[in-house]
Amino acid sequence: MNIYISGISGTGLGPLALMAKKAGYRVFGSDLAQGAIYDELVQAGIEVYIGEQDGSFLKEKMKEGVDWFCYTSALPKEHAELALAREAGIKCTKRDDFTAFLVEKLGLKMIAVAGTHGKTTTTAMIVWAALKLGLPASYIVGTTLHFAPSGAYHEGDKYFIYEADEYDRNFLKYHPWLAVIPSVSYDHPDIYKTREVYLEAFSQFESQSESVIRNTAEGIVGDDDFLAIYKPEDFGLAGEARRIDAALAANAVKRMQFNEYESKGIEVSYNASYLISVLNEFPGVGRRFEKISEGLYTDYAHHPEEIAATIKMALEEAKLTGRKGVVAVYEPHQNTRQHEVREGYKDAFLGVDKIFWLPTYLVRENPNLAIISPREFIKDLENSEIAETSEVGEDLGRRIREYLSEDYLVLLMTAGPADGWLRREFLG
Repeated sequence: MNIYISGISGTGLGPLALMAKKAGYRVFGSDLAQGAIYDELVQAGIEVYIGEQDGSFLKEKMKEGVDWFCYTSALPKEHAELALAREAGIKCTKRDDFTAFLVEKLGLKMIAVAGTHGKTTTTAMIVWAALKLGLPASYIVGTTLHFAPSGAYHEGDKYFIYEADEYDRNFLKYHPWLAVIPSVSYDHPDIYKTREVYLEAFSQFESQSESVIRNTAEGIVGDDDFLAIYKPEDFGLAGEARRIDAALAANAVKRMQFNEYESKGIEVSYNASYLISVLNEFPGVGRRFEKISEGLYTDYAHHPEEIAATIKMALEEAKLTGRKGVVAVYEPHQNTRQHEVREGYKDAFLGVDKIFWLPTYLVRENPNLAIISPREFIKDLENSEIAETSEVGEDLGRRIREYLSEDYLVLLMTAGPADGWLRREFLG
């Protein structure tokens, strides 16, 4: 089967392409620009066209045969490639349908990690521990990993570890063997018009899952006492949010281990302390409190709850490494979202010594909503006196260097292009 993927080199579809290739399918695709997974795709021998997606590359591939056109949710309905594929009668779906197809075709037990925050790190932690323990697991993670490709499949794998995104209701395509849920609050108002609708989607996801492990106000709980052995306080990682992720990951991996013992008829022999030590050595992932250089970090946080958790992590890290304090640089993501979450910023940045607030990165916007300015955001903060407006550029780079030279930890939080600027500015 030949698979064409439009938007192939980003963190959403790139790992899926890698897994499909490993599973024996012929994969090729296109993207407007080289995304985070581009180098991995090339190394895997996947043909990728970068440039204007006017349909010419797809036409070329159609001569060789295209059985399935898989595309990113960001693709507009009138996109040239999508229109061409539909006109040609090619099967066209978003990534969730193709992912569900692969899982069923390969007979894998899905461990799906879903939630408003924490799903990328928790997924990567499960992958890290599964690889260390030699469990037969394939996976897809929506970011770059420092220790492995972003997506993988090996013949004989039994499990599929997956970051199940709720955007566009993608995660409702799946019926996981195990669902892992780090947090549920409210996000994506462009898809879920109310908080109630958002929560209903997660309830449906849980009802479709054979077993569930979730983080709650009462702690880590599961469908039975067997699941919830590990607690956040068992781990020595910086940041309460990361310790919660580790506890969820440990309980998920434990479930996989016990399933392996039972399937082989082996008497259970379990070393809880070893799994803790493995997760305490977790090296992190791209854009999740990722260390760019000494004292300089970048994170994908773009929701007030996520920001507050990341700030706490940064404060702990600064204390552990003897830094003077924490400087936050923040780029909001999507004006439509900001109108829903604005009130949550009030105390999200407490504890930092300085805040640089950048203009909102605009994408998939409601034209009827006024753009909230950085000054408007800042005036709502409890610690507004330490915040100032800024923009990506030479002056911000100079200010960051000054704070680094004064021994502060500097943390950029963004789901937008400021991350790319930071890397170019400080890594060359």
